[in-house]
Amino acid sequence: MKDTYESPFCSRYASSYMKHLFSPDMRYSTWRRLWTELARCEHELGLPVTEQQVAELEAHINDIDYDIVSAREREVRHDVMAHIYAYGKAAPEAAGIIHLGATSCYVTDNADLILYRDGLVYLRKGLVDAISALCDFAEKYKALPTVGYTHYQPAQPVTVGKRAALWLQDFYGDLKELDFVIENIKFLGCRGTTGTEASFMELFDNDGGKIDEMNRRLAERFGFSECFDVCGQTYPRKLDSRILNTLGAIAQSSYRMANDIRLLQHDWQLEEPFGSSQIGSSAMAYKRNPMRC
Repeated sequence: MKDTYESPFCSRYASSYMKHLFSPDMRYSTWRRLWTELARCEHELGLPVTEQQVAELEAHINDIDYDIVSAREREVRHDVMAHIYAYGKAAPEAAGIIHLGATSCYVTDNADLILYRDGLVYLRKGLVDAISALCDFAEKYKALPTVGYTHYQPAQPVTVGKRAALWLQDFYGDLKELDFVIENIKFLGCRGTTGTEASFMELFDNDGGKIDEMNRRLAERFGFSECFDVCGQTYPRKLDSRILNTLGAIAQSSYRMANDIRLLQHDWQLEEPFGSSQIGSSAMAYKRNPMRC
């Protein structure tokens, strides 16, 4: 039974990995991991958080009761506080120290940074695989002549490999941009409501060294080498535009290659793979309508 809308971008085209990465379970279990590691760092650095409380939080990272969350959010109109409440119900001995000193963006923004980073790393593997396949294709057909086009009119000849090298060059440029973005994703850390760490200055008796060490440990435990030097409550949104620009560039390269292939199929110069049981048209059995490009 499918009686509610689902996006075809998800159901038809998204990988299982990406669908899981951006699922509610992954997002909110990441929130709980962040709360657990914050409590662990606070315990290690001398705040009144016990080892037993940290262990209880760790034991309940994945058993999220969404019914409790939904009911509480309807009451308090605050998603993060609803999840803190549900986590406290699952780990009652640690309820009082969950989110100690933090603000909502500690979990929301750091979780986004973790998910974006992991998604981009996964995307990078697919991009490298595509580049590798195009390299092999270009090398194999580097001397095979074919019609060249300008204004989509027959022009001087080129080779099939040279045409593939044009697509390859675009994707290689995208890879360099993607690497720059991945290398420059930093952790937000736990910096308080306006990025001044005021709540932690109070908790740690104005010991800025302990706060720096707490953030260093948090960043390291989630796979980041450093935190943003300066921030407000959120991480700098400039990062979002960099990610979108890079994704847009990859989409442009993919479109250029796919559109070229669609046009070349018209002249029977290139063809998509066509399965033995594939149907090309509902009315014309001899047709091979493009469906991959």
